[in-house]
Amino acid sequence: MKTLVLPLLILAASAWAAEPQVAEIINEHAPYPECHAATIAEVAPGHLVAAWFGGTREGNPDVCIWVARHEDGRWMEAVNVAGGRQPDGNRYPTWNPVLFQPRSGPLVLFYKVGPAPSQWWGMMVTSPDGGRTWSPPQKLPDGVLGPIKNKSVTLPDGAWLCPSSTEGGPGGWRVHFELTRDAGRTWKIIGPVEAGPNLDAIQPSVLFHRDGRLQALCRTRNGVIATTWSNDGGMHWSALAATTLPNPNSGIDAVTLADGRQLLVYNDSAPPPDQPTKGVRCPLDVALSDDGVAWHHVLTLESKPCPNGYAYPSVIQTADGLVRIVYTWNRQHIKYVVLDPRDLKP
Repeated sequence: MKTLVLPLLILAASAWAAEPQVAEIINEHAPYPECHAATIAEVAPGHLVAAWFGGTREGNPDVCIWVARHEDGRWMEAVNVAGGRQPDGNRYPTWNPVLFQPRSGPLVLFYKVGPAPSQWWGMMVTSPDGGRTWSPPQKLPDGVLGPIKNKSVTLPDGAWLCPSSTEGGPGGWRVHFELTRDAGRTWKIIGPVEAGPNLDAIQPSVLFHRDGRLQALCRTRNGVIATTWSNDGGMHWSALAATTLPNPNSGIDAVTLADGRQLLVYNDSAPPPDQPTKGVRCPLDVALSDDGVAWHHVLTLESKPCPNGYAYPSVIQTADGLVRIVYTWNRQHIKYVVLDPRDLKP
């Protein structure tokens, strides 16, 4: 008999019945059976762009990157903007798009191409007009993957810091960061971050703290979310350490709100004892923290079990102060949710 693993009750229960302002499917009539790994960015006040990969199945050569624009209160039909066909005629799947809107300059879309995560390489395209048109694809330098799942951040000096990681190599799962000061022309690789005791981590998400420190939260296959800290603007990072938050080996994302609070979107579940490295991607929840250490559950976005769960959230706060989240819905759709962070109270 299969054991049902319930969400871990390790966070303070929510006493505030917050509700999303918007909760809708972006790609209701998608021309592919499966999609995953959504990302979202604000390109101008009130104008959003989302992207994800879609095809017959993750890892199949027909999987491409799809982009949809949100204008005048609605999502436009998604278009295919990048595939994995090579000059020699081979075709590989695309993976994990990440949108990034710098303070100035075009919208950037990072993504990966390759037969598997252990063999993929980083790619980049740009859009000068908010996602309407795109440049020819550009391969990143050898060893540079770009942000692996979660958004890049802009440091106070204008540099882009990309949270990245590798998996499938001889070193296991390893977190690192990639820095560019010239909009992707040259790169510095920072790390890998020391793994810490019994932690295999990937897919970091970067947070900013009032005291100037940076924090990254990471997915692991150890049943918990891991964290690492930087005291020098991302140039050096502490050894990974376990948090009190569960993780079923699924992607997470987090953002620092304008009021200084940290907001996390994650699956509040852990792997079952008989399968300690892989759990159920349900429910999907939101937590808040003032210090990045003590987290308080504030909202459940999805709780109804489904075959493939709810996964890989991407979260931003837009110029109007609202929180925008996109995530995989049962591998069939991409769902979009809008929250007012003023309604989120532990």
